[in-house]
Amino acid sequence: MAGPVWTVVTVTYNSAETLRRCWRGAKPYEWLVVDNASADGSAAVAEELGARVIRLPENVGFSRANNVALRQAAGRYVLFANPDLEVRPAGLDALARHLDTHGGLVAPQLLGTDGTPQANGRGFPYATAKLGNRRVWPLSRLHASYRMVAGPGEVVHVAWLMGAAVAGRTADVTALGGWNERFFLYYEDHELGLRAWRHGLPVALLGDVRWTHHWARATNSLRWSRAHTLELRAARTFFGMFPEFLVGLPRPARRHRRAARMIGSPVPSTVAGPSEGAGPGARGR
Repeated sequence: MAGPVWTVVTVTYNSAETLRRCWRGAKPYEWLVVDNASADGSAAVAEELGARVIRLPENVGFSRANNVALRQAAGRYVLFANPDLEVRPAGLDALARHLDTHGGLVAPQLLGTDGTPQANGRGFPYATAKLGNRRVWPLSRLHASYRMVAGPGEVVHVAWLMGAAVAGRTADVTALGGWNERFFLYYEDHELGLRAWRHGLPVALLGDVRWTHHWARATNSLRWSRAHTLELRAARTFFGMFPEFLVGLPRPARRHRRAARMIGSPVPSTVAGPSEGAGPGARGR
């Protein structure tokens, strides 16, 4: 008997209500949920919704939990999908065609709850770009191209993809080493994208697949929380690995030559059909 074409991996931590809101309906894929010792019944809810659940005895973080599922993934393709993402199965075919043609990593264009595009593709993660992304002026204007979206009919090379939705061929992601477990939470998606580029795997955002992502970033508040502490810790790890994005040495374009040459450029539009997997109210820019 043939195995599943796709494995969809979701890491949960006290995500029961989000799962109920976002994961109803048929799932023509293997759905692996790795539960990081939730206290709200997330694992039971995921099972009710059709997942095969891997219960961990403690919260091991996002990267390590993803890797636990990756080692068990039976699908030819793997999609890492947050609990607050609405996966529309019709879009999986377009993602698979892109991967078969170009390889690497790919993501759908994400839309907010109101249907407006989220910039889930990003340019090089300079520290100043990160501040600009928080609307610190004038860095927000200097790094206006850091936030990247793909309109219908567009496929765009990006430096990295927001971890809410990242897809690849399972063998490629495994050969790449999966997610870097030095990161508990935050910045692991930055590192994965840059590592893919350095291994010759392009990273792209596919505008014809448009899924809703009900995103509420925990560190948007000015009130300090554990999420801020985790992000600061991850930032120290990341910029220690990639000092060129903090101090400019060595020059990013020299260390990341292929990415520097291709980020922002269109991918040849040979694979995507018209607006596959678009959600209700999905529209262009």
